[in-house]
Amino acid sequence: MTQVTCSFCGRKKKDVDLMVSGIHAHICNHCIDQAFQILKEEKKTKETGDKPSFSLVKPMEMKEYLDQYVVGQDDAKKVISVAVYNHYKRLMQKPDDDDVVIEKSNIIMVGETGTGKTYLARTLANMLQVPFCIADATVLTEAGYVGEDVESILTRLLQAANYEVEKAERGIVYIDELDKISRKSDNPSITRDVSGEGVQQALLKLLEGTSVNVPPQGGRKHPDQKMISLNTQNILFICGGAFDGIKRIIESRLNTTPLGFSSKSETEKRHDIDDENVLRYINAQDLKKFGLIPELIGRLPVLTYLDPLDKKTLSMILTEPKNALTKQYSKLFAMEDIKIEFRKSALEYIVDKAVEYKLGARGLRSICEAIVNDAMFELPSNKEVKELIITREYAIEKFEKSRVNKLKVA
Repeated sequence: MTQVTCSFCGRKKKDVDLMVSGIHAHICNHCIDQAFQILKEEKKTKETGDKPSFSLVKPMEMKEYLDQYVVGQDDAKKVISVAVYNHYKRLMQKPDDDDVVIEKSNIIMVGETGTGKTYLARTLANMLQVPFCIADATVLTEAGYVGEDVESILTRLLQAANYEVEKAERGIVYIDELDKISRKSDNPSITRDVSGEGVQQALLKLLEGTSVNVPPQGGRKHPDQKMISLNTQNILFICGGAFDGIKRIIESRLNTTPLGFSSKSETEKRHDIDDENVLRYINAQDLKKFGLIPELIGRLPVLTYLDPLDKKTLSMILTEPKNALTKQYSKLFAMEDIKIEFRKSALEYIVDKAVEYKLGARGLRSICEAIVNDAMFELPSNKEVKELIITREYAIEKFEKSRVNKLKVA
């Protein structure tokens, strides 16, 4: 009697749980399982409308999450939340009869140093369900020069997606310090501007959407290197920069009164302008004057700004967010079984100094470090001290002695 064996793997009937017989062949349960897995994978590939299924995070929920960590900046948070939400929806769109294709809306954020541009991006990264990376524009140069090629931005995205190309192609990239690649004057350069206008030209296709050969380990490209091809069509780009000096450009545009007498309506219009926060009036024309090429501005259609930080906001940053500075110091000292308390008068002094030094939220950290540095040095060795109270007098004494005090901005 002929023994029945699986026509695929050769296992005998007694060695398997189930053997299905056909006209001239047999298949065991192991091979059925394997065939089913192959079929599933094959189906996935063929549907490369394979739209990823996301649990959509609504813009309001996204903003609520950002509110827990970033104080103020409501306009910027709304713009980013809407852009990211639309990015999710764009990835889920299916081909319809009306042939309407949703274009991606790359964003550009303008704000003074220390107002929270990068922190906003980092906080967003913690809650996103798509690969996210932060790249720095300052290290980029034109192809063929010392520095990093523009494609190295996408290497970080690939790494964030564990080198899964499909995942990376629906990610989000935050490009920091965009203002550092502005050209040296408003007019096109007649000489090579390898880390300015040259980089902007190289970014154009990347932002718009094209297939790019990415070096898997980053750095410069060379002929023998294996490349990974990545399509940037569905990658959302968010760019940020301090654009130091753009205020003067905005002010000169707003102050358009000709020499001589001005009419009453022109004077009233001038009074409506918020001189403390002229960034809110920024437009594409100002970015062009600053040194961004028109083609790049056109590929970053959504423009938003971050408010400069006033005393009230700086005071809230010190105490209110989940990751507030005072909470960080409390945790650090709690590890040494020491309770630390910042008196209100001390916090007011720290805020006053931060405003004076014009360093935004980053300035708060420098000032706090200068004040508590001695305590952090001495107290871990002193087992008797169980409580530290930071008063205004203590803060003034420690800060006046520190080197940070010598950095006063004129």
